[in-house]
Amino acid sequence: MRPPVITFIGWHGCGKTTLAAQVVRQLKERGYAVAVVKSTKDSGIFPDQAGTDTAIHRQAGADAVALLSPERMIITIENQTKDLSAIASRFFADMDIVIGEGFKEAAAVPKIEVFRSGGPRLRGQVSGVIAVASDCGLSEENSFGLDESGSIADFIQERFLPPPA
Repeated sequence: MRPPVITFIGWHGCGKTTLAAQVVRQLKERGYAVAVVKSTKDSGIFPDQAGTDTAIHRQAGADAVALLSPERMIITIENQTKDLSAIASRFFADMDIVIGEGFKEAAAVPKIEVFRSGGPRLRGQVSGVIAVASDCGLSEENSFGLDESGSIADFIQERFLPPPA
């Protein structure tokens, strides 16, 4: 079963990471299993350090490499999709919700736009914006302050999540 997916979008430096992390914390405190998928424009980011076993396997041509330690597993895989819903289904099917950061072009994924006063808006440029979070004190429907992570978590919980187990 595919978990619900919602993503926080906005221009660089608007506060997406801070707000999304606060909402994740709120949802975790309510008992939900939450995964986060962060999109970046940066390339060449690999956890494999030269000379490590994982780097050796990657250089040997492995399409995916997993490193398992007592406390976590890190998987690197050649990126074959930027489809947030497909990523959620493939890797996070056991989660209650997947929170994205970025993915403003994601089709059929509900989005919360984050922006600061004086900054440009995305709402008219992308589809699926269901709420906004800003420091502007907006009066439009489903608008929140940047300091209202609890209210945003309520909004997400009411629309996308069953009661926690």
